Amino acid sequence: MKIGQLARTAGLNASAIRYYEKRGLLAPPQRLGGQRRFASDALSRVLLIRFATDMGFTLTEIRLFLNGLRDNIPVGPRWKKLAARKLVEVEQNIARSLKLKSLLQGLLRCHCTSLEFCVSRLSLSPHLRVLSRRCK
Repeated sequence: MKIGQLARTAGLNASAIRYYEKRGLLAPPQRLGGQRRFASDALSRVLLIRFATDMGFTLTEIRLFLNGLRDNIPVGPRWKKLAARKLVEVEQNIARSLKLKSLLQGLLRCHCTSLEFCVSRLSLSPHLRVLSRRCK
């Protein structure tokens, strides 16, 4: 399969395919008449890479998963190990997002008279609370 056809079928630019190849996510294709010719399994790999990227996996994590992947090797144990690590990251992102949501909801109700007062009310730093107690 030519690079343009692979890219179109996967919904990517050809430059993304070349980048995946450069990063070691895709095996170097054969060249026929100076053109890249990807193996039939390249589309499955590219779609998997795209899906994993959309789900927040880094290219390094994806390469770790794909290294040594063959049709006769179960993917379950590899995915479980990667999923366990990623789950911790997702939980941290959820906590951070909930904190941001709360902050933004508070800012929508904000009637502070100054930035200093607003920062103080947000308790952005334990040191600010100490300073505000001393200044009173």
